[in-house]
Amino acid sequence: MTSVLVKDLKGNKVSERELADSVFGIEPNLAVVHQALVRQLANSRSGSANTKTRAEVRGGGRKPWRQKGTGRARAGSIRSPLWAGGGVIFGPKPRDYSKSMNKKARQLALRSALSARAADLVVVESFDSLFGKSGKDSAVVEQPKTKQMALALKDLGLQDKRLLLVLDRKQHGNLQVERAARNIAFVVVVDHTNLNIRDLAWCDNVLTTSAVIDQLEQRFETAGKSDAPKADKAPKAEKPVKAEPKAKTEKAAAEPKAAKPEKKAAEKTSEKKTETKSETKPASKKKAADKE
Repeated sequence: MTSVLVKDLKGNKVSERELADSVFGIEPNLAVVHQALVRQLANSRSGSANTKTRAEVRGGGRKPWRQKGTGRARAGSIRSPLWAGGGVIFGPKPRDYSKSMNKKARQLALRSALSARAADLVVVESFDSLFGKSGKDSAVVEQPKTKQMALALKDLGLQDKRLLLVLDRKQHGNLQVERAARNIAFVVVVDHTNLNIRDLAWCDNVLTTSAVIDQLEQRFETAGKSDAPKADKAPKAEKPVKAEPKAKTEKAAAEPKAAKPEKKAAEKTSEKKTETKSETKPASKKKAADKE
């Protein structure tokens, strides 16, 4: 299992924790990561580019000059695409660039990106001591200061780096941390529910808390288990055939089987043929006797 050091805001080691292999220790699937990145970039496009055709440009209803006799090329409208100020041929129109992707594939892409950036992961115990908090009462929390956040990043050795700060906005006090960090250059702050491939590929380091790591493992652990190969199912036992009662079998053996209707019909036709043959033979004998 991969492990990571848990530090305080001064950069001192507090503890060491192990990371789940199903989230931070898989072999990255680059094809799925590329597909997820292309999908995210495509979905971020507004698709609002628009040009006017010759039918949409204002004016140009009158024919500029007569068809023949002027010596000039024939023209039907001053808004032709060949004229300055005319319409655009096959220009862009508003469209939807969004792409779809299966949920399991998106989760696999995120787990692959997290596994690839596991070595660049910086975990702090919490941000409670950043602004001198002494309790959960919001009245005690001081105003967020960018200077204090910059000093904390310097102590952690993350200054002048492209940093992705992953927080839990629902946790107490993290909104102040976001306000203090969002004005620092090359620092992007996201909620753990909005973790995405583009930010993970862009950043140099990922800074988060131990609580967020627990939530990410809880979120993707079930997806990692579903990817594991399933054991072969044991073959089902055949159902025992019920033996018929002896009385019925003995009766069935004693009773003669009824002949099929086809066989009966064949036997009847054979009997008729034999009868006709027996009738015709004496008549032929009589004729032979008369001739003699």
